[in-house]
Parts: sequence; C-alpha cells; structure tokens
Amino acid sequence: MDFTFTEDQLLFQESVRDFLQNEVTCERIRASWETDSGRDTALWNQLVELGLTGMTVPEEHGGLGMTELDFVLLAQECGYVALPEPLVHTVMVAVPMLNELGGELAAEWLPKIAAGDARVVVGLQQCLLVEDAHIADLLLLQQGNVLVAATADQVFLKHNESIDPSRKLFSVEVQAGAQQIAEGEQAATCVANALNRGALGCAAQALGLAQRMVDLSVQYTSERQQFGKPIGSFQAVKHHMANVAVQLEYARAPTHRAAYAIANGQELAAYAVSHAKIVACEAANLAAKNSHQVHGAMGYTWEMDLHIFMKKAWALANTWGDTGFHKSRIGDRIFAPRAALGAGATFA
Repeated sequence: MDFTFTEDQLLFQESVRDFLQNEVTCERIRASWETDSGRDTALWNQLVELGLTGMTVPEEHGGLGMTELDFVLLAQECGYVALPEPLVHTVMVAVPMLNELGGELAAEWLPKIAAGDARVVVGLQQCLLVEDAHIADLLLLQQGNVLVAATADQVFLKHNESIDPSRKLFSVEVQAGAQQIAEGEQAATCVANALNRGALGCAAQALGLAQRMVDLSVQYTSERQQFGKPIGSFQAVKHHMANVAVQLEYARAPTHRAAYAIANGQELAAYAVSHAKIVACEAANLAAKNSHQVHGAMGYTWEMDLHIFMKKAWALANTWGDTGFHKSRIGDRIFAPRAALGAGATFA
C-alpha cells in the first residue's frame, strides 16, 4: 500500500508554502492587530485568486472539488505562518457543512465562497465562542438540537478577548429572522462532522506551528553566542529541540491518517481525529515550552516573533475540543467491549 501524498499534492503544498512565507510575514500579522477587524482584505483576495477558498467547493458550484486530504498539507503551511485569515475554517468546516446541508442554501452560498464574494463561519456549542463572526456574511450556528443560518444583520455579537491577538472571538445571540436549516439526526450528524473537521484543522496547523517554533529557535541559538560559541552548539540546547522534533515527527502520520479517514468517510474518523489533535497539539505545546526556554529572557518580550506562534498553539489546543474531550473519545473506543485493537486491526 502507498501511504505517500501524490506528486500533485506535494507540488501544490510547495507553491502555497512559497506564497504564504513571502506574503504572511510577522510584520504583516502585527499590522493586522492594529486594524478594527484584525483581518487583511488584500491578503484574503490573494487567497481567493489562488483558488484556495474554493478547494473543497464542488466543481458544479465553481470550486476545485477537492477533499480534506488534499488540503491538510496546506493547513500545515497556514500554521507555519500563523495565518490570521479564516482559510482553514472556510475550507475544512464551513464548505463541507454547506455541502452536507445541500439544497438552496448550498446553491446560493458555495459559489460566493469560491468566488470570494462571501465568508461563512460555523459556530458549535462545543466551541462556546465563534471565531471571525464579525466579518461573516453567513453564520451556521448550533442552537441546541437544531442548526440555524443567520446573516450578519440577524445576530448580536459580543467580543471576547483571546490570548492570541490574531483570533477574533465572539459570543453570538441569534435575533429574529434566522432560518432553521436542520434538526434532529441531520443536525447532530452535521455538528459531529464539523467538530471532527475543525479539530483536524487545528491538528494540521499545530504541526506547522511546531515546526516554525523549532526553526525560529534553531536560528536564534545559531546566532546568539555565549562563552565564544553559539548556544545552539551546547548539548542541553540541542536536546530541547531534538525532543520537539521527535514528537513532531510522530504526530504527522496520525494527522494525515485522520484527513484520509474524514475524506473517505471511514467509521473510525472521530477516533483518528482525536488521536491527531492530541499528539499534534502536544507537539506544538512542547515546541512552545522548549523554544521559550532556549530563547531565555528574550523569549518573554513582545518584540520577539516567537510569541505569535506560541499563543496560537495554546489557543488551538483548547478549541474544537480540548485534550480532555479528545482523550475521552479515544477512551470510549479502546475500552469498548470487543474493541478491534492491535496491529491486526490496523487496516480492517
């Protein structure tokens, strides 16, 4: 069996990586913090021009018709640059939910998303707060056992501060006029799938964030000298980064596996996603801790770029299900009666 990504997928990742690293600089992120919306319209339009917002939009609605497996590598690159724009949310959560709901709602909004004419966000009770609700043209919201669709003029928003200045979080109160779009089993299925895709997006971004923090630390410790030598040459510093590199490497496969499971509708998708989010976010949190340590006191300063990536890693670890939630889901599976575990069940 071939578990590698295709040449096209890797080339697409490389081209998107080059674009993001050239355009999404730390200076540009800091500048966005000073704006009212915290978002960069010019950058979003560039993402639209590349076709990224329409990656999972079906071809009949003007998109590329790709899957979560095609996008997971790009989500890692979004994490590597700490992209503030809601691209991962759009591609991995909002568009798939509209696809599942179908009907007139999908026919109206999917072409707009692909063309960059509208932004759609999803709010689940599991997440408590809705990210980027202030710039959304349409909000798909869980209200108990039903899902409702509300336009910007049908909601009241209250801003909540985040540890990550790039994240714009809001509590949302639905006003009169919102449309009920699903209930009962259909709503529950849509919510469960959205939660899995949101958690997968967090895991993929966490991989990129961890790698970026390692790269920043390697660069810093190569330049800073102590006792006439770069501090990166000291064994204790090397071990800090090596420990992160090992944990990061072992987190990649579960994340890619989870993307495959979701893209192919496998029964174990929820379990695979929980596994991925736990290990990827643990790798990112360890990267934040060890990177902070090797930077020394400089790592605490606002001027250092390190905190941009640390704070996003901390935030992602606690959204779309925290560690306790995902460990509970894994526990339910492995402790279930007659659970299929072990090497013999890997490809069952």
